[in-house]
Amino acid sequence: MCDQLASRSLTEPHPSRLALDDPDRDQILAAHATAVASGEAGYLDPATGLLVFTAAFLAARGTCCESGCRHCPYLD
Repeated sequence: MCDQLASRSLTEPHPSRLALDDPDRDQILAAHATAVASGEAGYLDPATGLLVFTAAFLAARGTCCESGCRHCPYLD
């Protein structure tokens, strides 16, 4: 398990988890930013309606859970 945060900002998901050309990228990043600003653990994915944890929530956990989270703050 990894406990070292990635060098990128918590607002920028790793491209392998959210492609730069993903058609929902802008909506996803806006939903993520709103959830982080509100102190929420996650947000509902605009395409699927599933709960997605924020990078801030995942960073506060202290280690990577190796579940493939979209906003994993440990993946570098």
